Amino acid sequence: MYRFSFTESVAGKAQEVSRQLFYEIISRKDIKEKCKLIAEGKIELKRKLPAFCWHAWFDEGKRKNSCAHPSGLIMIDVDHVDNPRELYASIEQKAKENGLLVAHVTPSTKGLRLVFPLPQGMDIVKAQNYYADILNLKVDACTKDLARLSFVVPEDYWLFINEELFTLHPAAHPAAHPLPFPVGKGVPSAEKQAANSKLVSPLPLERDGRGFPSEGRGEVDSKLVSPLLPEGDGGGFESIVHELEVLLGGVPMHGSRNQFIYTMACNLRYICNHDPEWVARILPTYGEAKDKWYSTIKSACNRAMTVNMPKIMKKAIERVKAREEEQQEDEEEVEGVDGSGNGTLPPHMPKTLPAMIRLLVSKTPDIYKPAVAHAVFPALASHLWHTRFKYIDNVEHEATLMNVLMAGTGAGKSCITGPIDSIMKDIRERDRINMEKEQQWKDEMSTKGANKDKKKRPEGIIIQEVDADMTNAAFVLRMAEAEEHFLYVRMNEIEQFNALKTSARSDSQFQIMCLAFDPGNSYGQTRVGVQSVSKRVTIRFNWNASTTIRKGQQYFAKVLTDGPISRINFCTIPEQPIGAEMPVYGKYDAKFDEKLKPYIDNLNAARGLIECQEAFALAQKLHDENAEFARLSQSRIFENLSFRANVIAYLKAMILYVANGYKWEKSFESFIRWSEQYDMWCKMHFFGEAIEKANGEVQVTKRGPRNLLEELPDRFTYDDAVAVRRKQNLHSGKTKNMLSAWKHRGYIVETTNGMWEKVFSK
Repeated sequence: MYRFSFTESVAGKAQEVSRQLFYEIISRKDIKEKCKLIAEGKIELKRKLPAFCWHAWFDEGKRKNSCAHPSGLIMIDVDHVDNPRELYASIEQKAKENGLLVAHVTPSTKGLRLVFPLPQGMDIVKAQNYYADILNLKVDACTKDLARLSFVVPEDYWLFINEELFTLHPAAHPAAHPLPFPVGKGVPSAEKQAANSKLVSPLPLERDGRGFPSEGRGEVDSKLVSPLLPEGDGGGFESIVHELEVLLGGVPMHGSRNQFIYTMACNLRYICNHDPEWVARILPTYGEAKDKWYSTIKSACNRAMTVNMPKIMKKAIERVKAREEEQQEDEEEVEGVDGSGNGTLPPHMPKTLPAMIRLLVSKTPDIYKPAVAHAVFPALASHLWHTRFKYIDNVEHEATLMNVLMAGTGAGKSCITGPIDSIMKDIRERDRINMEKEQQWKDEMSTKGANKDKKKRPEGIIIQEVDADMTNAAFVLRMAEAEEHFLYVRMNEIEQFNALKTSARSDSQFQIMCLAFDPGNSYGQTRVGVQSVSKRVTIRFNWNASTTIRKGQQYFAKVLTDGPISRINFCTIPEQPIGAEMPVYGKYDAKFDEKLKPYIDNLNAARGLIECQEAFALAQKLHDENAEFARLSQSRIFENLSFRANVIAYLKAMILYVANGYKWEKSFESFIRWSEQYDMWCKMHFFGEAIEKANGEVQVTKRGPRNLLEELPDRFTYDDAVAVRRKQNLHSGKTKNMLSAWKHRGYIVETTNGMWEKVFSK
């Protein structure tokens, strides 16, 4: 039989699997229950499942590549499949003809896992590609090392189990196919791979202008996994490259790049089997000519090596390990926050941030980082042009983002100035040139009489960053001339928005806020005067504003139920103790701008309808979680505010995705989840009670909406439910509807003696 392994947890010891043990494992009730919750969206539970290691068995149960012995099996993952059972049905016959041993649906129910014999002379990579070609599948490139785990699923997830898995020795198994190439020096055997504890060196790909493979670094290179990271689980080479760049002082300017590439290659060869082809696969060109870049890599790999890995390389690996652990903590911590406005402080920002956000807050004192992490998005989004994102309701949105920072007097609201100034530098430079053209035209017109030949206003004067005190007519004109670009403004005080009023008594500034968020809006004015502005435009307007908490509450007091609050992203700065030390800022200098530039370039280059499956799935998951909390808290205000808060979060996720070169990173999910919960906390905390009053409803308690099911015992009566609603100042007459909804959702069941009982504790 094939010798493969099983481990009870990601960090647990590995043991060999017998036929009896295999069937005992997949029939366990706890696995079935966990997978049911995972399929419902609790993805974080996946890491708590036991797992098989199909590729190997291990000395003394140590699940490390250095202790691994190849099993003779090869695992293939096919991710992001809407209907894996249907996909399996379409390839079943051909897969079985080619030696299929195992097929099952993955824990998320959105993937397919296949296990085949490893043909003689092939390594993991070659075998995966070989079977993928035969079955016409696009497989996950992450499953390339011997210690890779495959999470266990219950019996009804298994589509096929071949008893040869337990009866036929791999040496006796016929090769599934004649090998498509002679086994030779360039194709290490699985045994040699295990002995070296290395991945097979991939061939270099053609690279694009940024130095990444033209096929997309996020699709290929970023999924290569280093066997030196924890248990072979999650450590991408790209992460190591990034940490090494940081430790070496950052990517240099032109002129010293050759030495930098040489130093990077000298260090990276220690985890790339001293192979220049492998180093070339993971190391960017940094703008260097490709022939010179590759020659430098080969020179570095030919240099004499020390026995031990350099300290700086060890430190880079340690930092990646630490970041992985922080990321897991973030996911567990943020998962439990509901954004309901409970508590005196907003949710904690994740420790592990997306690279662009980490850069933008890097010069900011810790107390201000959450506010900055929210406030940078309107300026970032203003770089997008003719770019759309389809939300989960099938409506296409542009990246309209509006942010209000509400904090006490002297709290440090100017903290957002530095990073926003850096983000807007390229737009401001173009605006400056166009404003000079506009001024030349104005000067020329002012020197001519009323009836002289006067030139028309020049075309192509796109000025995106506008004055905070511009009139409504100027706003419409700038919008008309922007050629569908976003206008942007940063206001020191929210009251500066009043300049956009069409009259002293109008509320047109709030109308602009609402229309800007709504796709396909139309706004403008018609005037009879020859010199008057008569235009109708689609508003594309992103902005930042700051205000004290009291002024902000007063400013929106008359439009609490009219829509502006739900469309705006709010953030705050917690009050500091009296006598607290003065925060110290870093410098947003040329070096900072150079690091930011690739992200800005990616945003500027984006066009058309852009889709990201991970962002879309996250938006759906957060929407479902918000709906569940609304049902359990019975808070209509929370539900109404959460609808657009989720759209805002989705747009932020798409901005991160585009800025990152169309590559989704693990840190995006915990950051976006936190961002939405933080936004909802601010809205409920600053406006929740006032909105209740404006709606003429019963006032909520000061502590915000609560999960009413949690307030009840495991077994409770109808009167208990009434009492809990009254405690929250909710109308007792809707108790029956609440219990009916909970029963329909499977939260509770009604027992024969008139009692209600929780199905599971929320």
